[in-house]
Amino acid sequence: MSITLVDPGPPNPEFERPADHVRLVAAVEALTRRGVKAQIAESAADARQLVLDAIPEGAEVHTALSETVRELGLSAEIDESGRYDSIRSRLKQVDRETQDRQRRKLGAAPDYIVGSVHAVTDQGDIIVGSGSGSQLGAYAYAAAHVILVVGHHKLVANLDEGLRRVREYSLPREYVRMQSAGFAGSLLAKTLIIHHETRGRISLIFVPETLGF
Repeated sequence: MSITLVDPGPPNPEFERPADHVRLVAAVEALTRRGVKAQIAESAADARQLVLDAIPEGAEVHTALSETVRELGLSAEIDESGRYDSIRSRLKQVDRETQDRQRRKLGAAPDYIVGSVHAVTDQGDIIVGSGSGSQLGAYAYAAAHVILVVGHHKLVANLDEGLRRVREYSLPREYVRMQSAGFAGSLLAKTLIIHHETRGRISLIFVPETLGF
């Protein structure tokens, strides 16, 4: 089925505003009450080290497609260093046309998945938009450990503002990124909202820097 992509226009700069430390601390407390293990890194470099310290060498790890993860150098470290069992490296060896079921199963339930999100509310809701939905099942349930790294500009007042941020800021930025990579653009096909985590499997690291979108 052919889908017509619609240019979402320029990103809304309202959603580039950084959150101060007091607000980040309050968000960590809200997330903790909802079962998410949240903390604030001192810097981007510190966040990168916190992620790597949380993953045992040799562990099976999937890196979600994320500008934040890429900017932190985590994609390169996890997928190229040889220190981990990289799902993404294994996916490159599976034919997309003839082994689609194997590809989907490989990425569906990793031991660890490292990624980011598009918004976190002051009340502790986590919002992720996706064009394919490939990372959403692992985030919601299937991955044993979920590690999310989030720039301070992704903190929003409530769910309505968070969903606006996905549509008005994250999607336009992703649309341009995909075009620069030679594709027609992108679309917002699926959205995941995590209200609570009951199994203690999600860790979220706020970074007091502007990373990703």
